[in-house]
Amino acid sequence: MIKTIERNLLLFRIEVKRIIMYKKAEFLGIAHPSVVRSSQRLDSLLNRVQGIYS
Repeated sequence: MIKTIERNLLLFRIEVKRIIMYKKAEFLGIAHPSVVRSSQRLDSLLNRVQGIYS
């Protein structure tokens, strides 16, 4: 059960980070350092999910 909660929390965090990144990119442009950092954080979370499901 705890694994399920952790997985769901991680998936929720990914969705939030994705939305934030898209909004930043919309207003600042995709090459802005803040957008790049958001993308890197999102990549990190996605890598964690991939590790769980592999």
